[in-house]
Amino acid sequence: MSWSVRLGGFILAAALLLAGHPALAEKRVALVIGNSAYQNVPPLTNPANDGAVMTATFKNAGFDVVDYRRDLTARETRRALRDFADAARDADIAVVYYAGHGMEVEGSNYLIPIDARLERDTDVYDETLSLDRILVAVEPAKKLRLVILDACRDNPFTRSMQRTVATRSLGRGLAKVEPTSPNTLVAYSAKAGSTAQDGDGKNSPFTLALSRHIATPGLDVRKAFGFVRDEVLKSTGNRQEPFVYGSLGGEDVPLVPGVPRVVTQMPAAPAANPQADMRRDYELAMQVGNKGALNAFLAQYPDGFYASLAKLQLEKLSAEENRAAAAEKARATEAERARLAAEGARKDTLAKAEAEAKAAEQARLAAEKANQLAQQQAADAEKKRQEQQLAAVDNPRAATSPGAPVAAAPPQGPQVASLTPPSQPADLAKSVQLELRRVGCLTEDADGDWGSASRRSLSQFNRYAGTRLDTQAASADALAAIKLKQARVCPLVCQHGYKSDGDRCTRIVCAEGAFVNDDNECEKRREKKPVAKRDGRDDEDAPSRRRARAAPEPGMPLPAPGVGVGIGVGGGGVGAGIGMAPSIAPPKPQAQARPKPSSGQIYCDAYLCRAVRPGCRLEYRGGGGPGVNANSEVCN
Repeated sequence: MSWSVRLGGFILAAALLLAGHPALAEKRVALVIGNSAYQNVPPLTNPANDGAVMTATFKNAGFDVVDYRRDLTARETRRALRDFADAARDADIAVVYYAGHGMEVEGSNYLIPIDARLERDTDVYDETLSLDRILVAVEPAKKLRLVILDACRDNPFTRSMQRTVATRSLGRGLAKVEPTSPNTLVAYSAKAGSTAQDGDGKNSPFTLALSRHIATPGLDVRKAFGFVRDEVLKSTGNRQEPFVYGSLGGEDVPLVPGVPRVVTQMPAAPAANPQADMRRDYELAMQVGNKGALNAFLAQYPDGFYASLAKLQLEKLSAEENRAAAAEKARATEAERARLAAEGARKDTLAKAEAEAKAAEQARLAAEKANQLAQQQAADAEKKRQEQQLAAVDNPRAATSPGAPVAAAPPQGPQVASLTPPSQPADLAKSVQLELRRVGCLTEDADGDWGSASRRSLSQFNRYAGTRLDTQAASADALAAIKLKQARVCPLVCQHGYKSDGDRCTRIVCAEGAFVNDDNECEKRREKKPVAKRDGRDDEDAPSRRRARAAPEPGMPLPAPGVGVGIGVGGGGVGAGIGMAPSIAPPKPQAQARPKPSSGQIYCDAYLCRAVRPGCRLEYRGGGGPGVNANSEVCN
């Protein structure tokens, strides 16, 4: 039996997940609108975040045009729809995603821009945009026209809106719709007539589930919305059920094409290697990374080494789902207990709520431990498989032992192109690096060298994604876990003066008179207070005044150079002393006569001290005391 026949069974099963014959040249365009900053009602938290997540999802899916608009007025919304209709004229697939407020009036649905007032019910026709206007924008697309509305929130406008006609109905949520154009689907975050939840995190439960499934390669869009419905029902405790209106034909219509299959004529195929075929199919299922692919693999290969690995991967996915469900139940029961306590419920009712909250928390902890164990077991098994695969490449004889995975033989002649070529260690490392770059955890280039930067980036992924992947080496388990994340995982880090805006850094622009401080926030500049100064004239005269104070009185001789004079005053009188010390003599005046040399003595009386006049000297006359001078100046 040829290798192509052996592989044919599994390829047929995988085709249900990966789509049969996707058109590689399809043009796909998307318009994303997230309205959070409503001007006349309280703002919404999640729509802007939801819009950023879906923008990243469509970009990662390879859409040709992804136009993200946030916080649009009615006029801006009409302009955005007009521009998008131009982009969709030659498109095969056109998608409009809207997150914000919407409402139903008289059986028709309307999307509410941020500047709407809606003081009267008739203002809806003037200040909002009908769903029909959105459908007109996607109508030019040839293959699929998809409108996704995360707008079934509780509408605050209806509380204050005046009714001009008592019989005019204002519905709860959005009304059921039946598209008239072919190949058109309209998806609601909640079934017609019901409202959706915003959730406790940054994104709504509907958008989180949508980002995980809508861009799965080769997955029919109707089946993707089925997975979204199941996940939202589980995460909201069956309180919210997404719904899709419209219909498509019998062929699968994936939003993202699957990997094409190309078959060339092969004259004589070599003997098939069942173990190599099984390994190749297992790697295909791991790259798809969901339960459907793994179950398809087990249906084809129910026993053996790779069947055991697939079962471990299924247990890991189930453990993660159970952990998420248990965490949501614990959160809900705790919120209910807190509500009852705040409302002063009866003692028995409060005790019952506390018991339920405690049991839910214990179940959450148990699910967390089970999830960690399943993650570790799957990682260990995958690591062992890779080690055995490398050993098989180095020692082909050992690879033929029973139960050991066998490496694929080198290709001979024309081949049937497999869905995924066998990954070598360097290729696997590069694939993991590319996925880490996609989710924002790696900034370096993907070079296939698993170094310290790659290990740090995978550690960052573990931190923000809540996984426990081995960071020492790249693994297929890590590749599959990262591929499950459709949006950015690691936060965007921007340099000083910039802030994160979706998946890019934008410069912080402050108002006039403000600047960006060290905390990357706009801060108003402080006005400089005037400083008191001396009068200009006084400042100009200050040096001359200092020179005047330092100059001696006219006619008073200066001490001789090198002579220091000391004076001491005691209870018995006043004494004067002369000492030698280096000093600097003042410059000699040029136009004056040379003065007579001074004796260097100082004469002091009860009032002042002065230098002895030239040609005079001091003589001691005896006595002295308070108020009595014992020296006398004698001049020749």
